[in-house]
Amino acid sequence: MRRAFILMTFLSASIAPAAAQESPAAQVEYFAAVASFFNLPPTEVAILSEWEIPAQEIPVVLFMARRSGVSPEALVALREAGQSWATLATRYRVGPAALHVPVPDDASAGSLARAYQEYRGTPVARWSTIRLTDEDVVGLVNVRLISQSLGLPAERVLGRTGSVGTYVELYAHLKR
Repeated sequence: MRRAFILMTFLSASIAPAAAQESPAAQVEYFAAVASFFNLPPTEVAILSEWEIPAQEIPVVLFMARRSGVSPEALVALREAGQSWATLATRYRVGPAALHVPVPDDASAGSLARAYQEYRGTPVARWSTIRLTDEDVVGLVNVRLISQSLGLPAERVLGRTGSVGTYVELYAHLKR
């Protein structure tokens, strides 16, 4: 219990300014899930949270770094220089197939409806031609993270995207 309290205190002290709706407790839980999902020490995620990127983009940094072999620091620097997630995904060959989260064809896709319409309407062999937006990239990585972290079907998480302001809030809401 003492260790959890120390971790929460450390993480909440190091969190970058949050969106107005995100509570510090929600961010602490979300960052703990991110650390667990990527099998990292919580301190590494805490360091990333100090950088000037939105909390819900930290899993994207880590996902892209793992898939591409590019350091998280380099990806954040490129984002700060104005590169989009969609551009970085293409540049480092983290394509639509790697980002896709499988769900039943009749599942609601929430705020990712356009992306899933593209996936469903394009043969798998041609998924590399799908153009994802930054919002799609962030959403797909977070749906995977939240689904696997909470042990929920991906379609349940996907259907709730857009029902709250951020993926940090969505994680907190679904965890209840």
